[in-house]
Amino acid sequence: MGPFAGVLTEPMDTTVPEDRTRYAERRRNRPSKPDMMPGARALDGPVATQSEPTVPAATADSRIQRAINIAVATLGLFLTAPLLVVIAIAIKLTSPGPVFYRQARIGMDRRSGPREQGGEDYDKKRVRDLGGAPFRIYKFRTMQVDAERESGAVWAQEGDPRVTSVGRMLRQFRLDELPQLFNVIRGDMNIVGPRPERPAIFADMRGKIENYSVRQRTRPGITGLAQINQSYDSSVDDVRRKVEYDLEYISRRGLAEDLRIMLKTIPVILFRRGGW
Repeated sequence: MGPFAGVLTEPMDTTVPEDRTRYAERRRNRPSKPDMMPGARALDGPVATQSEPTVPAATADSRIQRAINIAVATLGLFLTAPLLVVIAIAIKLTSPGPVFYRQARIGMDRRSGPREQGGEDYDKKRVRDLGGAPFRIYKFRTMQVDAERESGAVWAQEGDPRVTSVGRMLRQFRLDELPQLFNVIRGDMNIVGPRPERPAIFADMRGKIENYSVRQRTRPGITGLAQINQSYDSSVDDVRRKVEYDLEYISRRGLAEDLRIMLKTIPVILFRRGGW
């Protein structure tokens, strides 16, 4: 990650939902494997009992589509390198703390088949159901250090006092998302896809919103159909609308759709649509 690697020091939110699977007995009879991120702890919380539609998991993007994602991310990093340096300096000079912010997010769910069927395939899967593979997302820090020490995992609000002066500008133009180009190259994300959510919020939302977990059936993205059509989430109703957009994208995902959304993202950034 070049000259910025040393500043990725801010503690990461690694809260994950509690496992309530009925197949825990199988875990006792076979060697266990790590199924939580280091340092994570379980929370009591509801687990959705929804009947999800059958949506095939995109277990492997087409080689062409994946190559395009890597090429776009690499080109984006090359073209924005001077801007990244300017942003890093501005953050460092205007507020104490690291330049980058890293956080646990829930990624793509590569499993297939309902757990009620059990069987040999389910035996090979992790018993703890996080909703998808967890990974670390990278962003430019836009808030004060330890902004959620008292509140826990919550959405930012318009005019949020926790947001720094530089952070407010970055959020308006969505520039705080630029470091996620590294996540695309690493394979955690694509340029286009449903936005990945934090584990604690994911656990809450899948217990409240029907088919919420279905959005994990494809690789998450930096931008998406929801991001070009609405602003940041601030309520459960916002998330419900976002899920509708995400499911619409999944139903017609493909190279042409990705390119269309990429092009529509440009005016969103330039004209600060939906950012605050």
